Amino acid sequence: MGDGVNLQFRQQLLLIDGNLGAEDVAALKFLCTDLIPFKKLENVQSAVDIFQLLMAEDYLNEEDTFLLAELLYRIKCHFLLHKLGYTKEKVQECLHEKGRVSPYRQMLYELSENITNEMLQEIVFLLRNRLPKRRRTTSALELLILLEKQGLLTENNVQMLEEVCMNVSPDLLETVNSYRRAKVSLPQQENTLPVKESSVSHTVGIRALNFPQETSIRSVSSNVNDHYAEEPQSLWEHVGNVHSIPSRQDNKAATLTQSLSKMNLDLPREFSNVENESKKISSYKMDGPKRGFCIVINNVTFDGVLQERKGSSKDAEELERVFTWLGLDVKTYIDQTSEQIKELMEMWQQLKDHKDRDCFICCILSHGESGAIYGKDGELVSIRMIMSYFTAKQCPQLAEKPKLFFIQACQGKEIQRPVYVEADARIPDFSSTQQSLSPSESIPEEADFLLGMATIDGYASFRHVQQGTWYIQALCSKLQLLVPRGEDILSILTEVNEDVGRRVDRWGTKKQMPQPAYTLRRKFIFPIPKDPPPSQQY
Repeated sequence: MGDGVNLQFRQQLLLIDGNLGAEDVAALKFLCTDLIPFKKLENVQSAVDIFQLLMAEDYLNEEDTFLLAELLYRIKCHFLLHKLGYTKEKVQECLHEKGRVSPYRQMLYELSENITNEMLQEIVFLLRNRLPKRRRTTSALELLILLEKQGLLTENNVQMLEEVCMNVSPDLLETVNSYRRAKVSLPQQENTLPVKESSVSHTVGIRALNFPQETSIRSVSSNVNDHYAEEPQSLWEHVGNVHSIPSRQDNKAATLTQSLSKMNLDLPREFSNVENESKKISSYKMDGPKRGFCIVINNVTFDGVLQERKGSSKDAEELERVFTWLGLDVKTYIDQTSEQIKELMEMWQQLKDHKDRDCFICCILSHGESGAIYGKDGELVSIRMIMSYFTAKQCPQLAEKPKLFFIQACQGKEIQRPVYVEADARIPDFSSTQQSLSPSESIPEEADFLLGMATIDGYASFRHVQQGTWYIQALCSKLQLLVPRGEDILSILTEVNEDVGRRVDRWGTKKQMPQPAYTLRRKFIFPIPKDPPPSQQY
């Protein structure tokens, strides 16, 4: 970067670069295609390379960072906006006047987000006579760029794209049609795609059902409930498709079902009704000589204003006991900074021993905000970036194997708390920067991932200073109860939702509802251990 660029500004750009994974960089390259020539973008290896190109074209400087803010907004990295002095709401307000990403480019990017690996293979097959035979297309974004280079796709000609979408998935066609309608009726419209009711390619089939109250964790008594706090009500939305939860309701199951049904998850069609179609779905191979690795990151004490997470060690110990019982090799890491977390992910990504294992599990216990968790140093780490280390491309040893991530952290602001009350969220020093991000926006755009969040975005999760968190304790309890019965992981998480959703304080006002998101292609069923569950061994 030029010598005239302020050192502090360069440091901010490097911080942003450090929080962006390979998928994020690919998305940024694609969104910049109309601004920077193809030839220059082809050599890009990192976000810093893109920043340099934008600065060279005078699109980015320390006085005007809006384009970068818009790009981060488009790829849903909202938690990074505050590093540029923006909030998501402020970016939205300025898009009409300052937005540079065209509706055409937005449409293509949204389309790519909804194209699964299976759909991509079908599209490549349909276009096999029009694509270079020597080149293997590995992503939807790469395919779209290739079609543009071939002259088969332009801002004024999306006919071929419509034909392909109609053959592969009519649901995809709605995204293209929305663009065409907007282009005809509103030629001078704002630089944002129209919000439609739903562009979901498939519907998530997890439902929160009322099961019998079978659990080894009893409802918390009134004297214990004094040790909890809750998050004030807040609004949240999916970027591109806005769905808000206007108020906290007693029927959390209904709220979860409604919000999950509108997620932009790329799921196979057979998952549209898990309950009715479960018999048709095969299971992941789980009969290898070694089950897999499970890492637990337990952040208890923090630098700066973040408070100690008392009781978290109880969760970490319980996770280690249960997953060891399930046959995994468990490794626990305590009080990791943001950089140490990234280094850990890179280390486990490169581990060759994954090839002999059936699965991979990662549990993170920390403070958090929307779509991100805090390191010990008070710096945020994107959940999406953490998971992206283990995509098939980044970690071939885990390709087509299930990868499960469980996150115990608040996803919203906290309020003033009594002495014994704690919530896994940071003190609202900059509440205006609070962003909203759904689990479906955190999960990588490929198959075989599951993300279990302790709470719906915008809300707090609860932790007892001695007994641990509602979510982790319920998860461990249900695993011990239902794995011996041969239940799959989605059924178990549904019961975890029911367990946590039943819990209230003695005033009946403090509630919590976990939220799973997944791109699993098969049923994930732990083999039944020979030994009795840990809860029956002690």
